[in-house]
Amino acid sequence: MRAAAVTRNIEQEETMATVAQDVPPLAAGDNLTRDEFMRRWEAHPEIKRSELIGGVVYTSFPVSVEHADREGDVGGWLFVYKTATPGCATGHGSTTFFGDDVVQADVNLRILREYGGKSWVEGSYLHGAPELFTEISRSSSAYDLHQKLEVYREAGVQEYVAFLLYERQVRWHILVNGEYELLQPDVAGVYRSRVFPGVWLDGPAFWAGDTQAVITRLHEGIATPEHQEFVARLASQKRA
Repeated sequence: MRAAAVTRNIEQEETMATVAQDVPPLAAGDNLTRDEFMRRWEAHPEIKRSELIGGVVYTSFPVSVEHADREGDVGGWLFVYKTATPGCATGHGSTTFFGDDVVQADVNLRILREYGGKSWVEGSYLHGAPELFTEISRSSSAYDLHQKLEVYREAGVQEYVAFLLYERQVRWHILVNGEYELLQPDVAGVYRSRVFPGVWLDGPAFWAGDTQAVITRLHEGIATPEHQEFVARLASQKRA
């Protein structure tokens, strides 16, 4: 039995290798349809991060330690919010379909569909528009703030937060009448989400690497009556 299992595994690996050889890998700048993009991606599991925007393939590797660390901080920040807010979910690098575009935001925060959210899981991927996307961007010149921003706007992503490593800035975009406007922090540098009551971000603490202060400020937002009302509203919208 054990020998037979080993033989099957070898045969499966050989089949996968043959398929990969027959299907070209993705490369930055390729012009592809969504179906062809997904065919090549799924035939090459070694490819971890790739996107299709306006029919053009974008790749984003290697990832710097600073990018990875900041993404971890953002993920932890939104994870704490999710645990306090039934009906919400968060994820890292989830492949998301917007019509013919295929994107992978660094971290998302979304309302589950059964609680009234605008996105849903189909197969292994997200469809529709999660309410909040975040990206860790090298600088304001990155395509995150240009081509990708336009895709998010057209798809109806209500809030898009870009963390710019070079400028050490937070650019919190909010969708107003189909266009993005920049959300301004208060005098202490604290941003407050308009879609998710209680999602507060202490900008100066974030860039100082003071994650304890970031989470303390978030807990202050979670403790507000507005957050409690939001939780109650989500519960009232839940579908069986």
